[in-house]
Amino acid sequence: MSRLLLWVVAVSAGAASAAAGAAPATLPLPFDWYPESVAVGPDGSFYVGSWRQGAVARLRPGAQRAETLVRPGANGLANGQGVLVDAKRGALWVCSGTSGFTTVPMTPSALKRYDLATGVPQASYPMPDDGYCNDLAQDKRGNLYVTDSLHPRVLRLATGAKRLTVWKEDALLAGAGPYRGLNGVAIDGDRGVYVSVVSAAPYLLRIPLGTDGAAGSVNRVEAPRELKNVDAIRAWKPGRLVLFESNAFGNGPYGGQITVARIEGDRLALRTVVAGLNDPSSGVVLGRRVYFIESKYPLLTHHKDDDAAVPRGVPFDLQSRELPDAF
Repeated sequence: MSRLLLWVVAVSAGAASAAAGAAPATLPLPFDWYPESVAVGPDGSFYVGSWRQGAVARLRPGAQRAETLVRPGANGLANGQGVLVDAKRGALWVCSGTSGFTTVPMTPSALKRYDLATGVPQASYPMPDDGYCNDLAQDKRGNLYVTDSLHPRVLRLATGAKRLTVWKEDALLAGAGPYRGLNGVAIDGDRGVYVSVVSAAPYLLRIPLGTDGAAGSVNRVEAPRELKNVDAIRAWKPGRLVLFESNAFGNGPYGGQITVARIEGDRLALRTVVAGLNDPSSGVVLGRRVYFIESKYPLLTHHKDDDAAVPRGVPFDLQSRELPDAF
């Protein structure tokens, strides 16, 4: 095939994708971003937090490059963890962690709120009892549910509330290792809140969500194998979840994978979408595709005491794969 014909085919494919309103299969992120979480807005804009820069980038539909929406360290943002778009309130919510390895000052862990359009800081909600704000989800009433990586509990910021309060604390929510609390969180409609422990484990945990907003009893939803550090969970469709297994505490940098999970009572059926990834800590479902990041954290953690040795100019992007038609 001639180069001219290849170019025509590529242009035609891009035009067809644009006409269908689909985002490109791969989107570039800023160098040295070390992304941790991804959210998407109703207009198709992606919001990607940076664990190292303490910032949030925005990728608008059709844009060739990302823009920095939340400036580094704004509102005390340190390790950019979970990101959530609250379009109804025009808010962008971001968890701020305290793990270090950043280019901005460390601050106590908190849930941060920014203006969705401008990135201007709006509020900060400290984590009680020196907790660690990891990830968050929102129910249909606008309440936010926040996982704490240092305590076996889920916190809630009720609509209009001034502070985070404990929604559910239970010994069953404790994992192994130094981070004995929780990691990812998702809400499957109004049926339940699903969370993962920070450590690798062969299960997820489900907390029923009552019609009055109260938490039910915690129960395990067993997987047919050990899940490799489920960093993020996304609700895909009723009874279906997408799991982002970062393999953060596994051997080697390319053991991460993205998995579709079908909920069958108290058990999960699993299907791998893509494997061999370098710390895929988060992603989002848009249409029939899952968009995801590779965080490449070993490039930071292997130089814990020597920041000057951290590689510079490391490229990052937002990749995607098609989800299975039926599972």
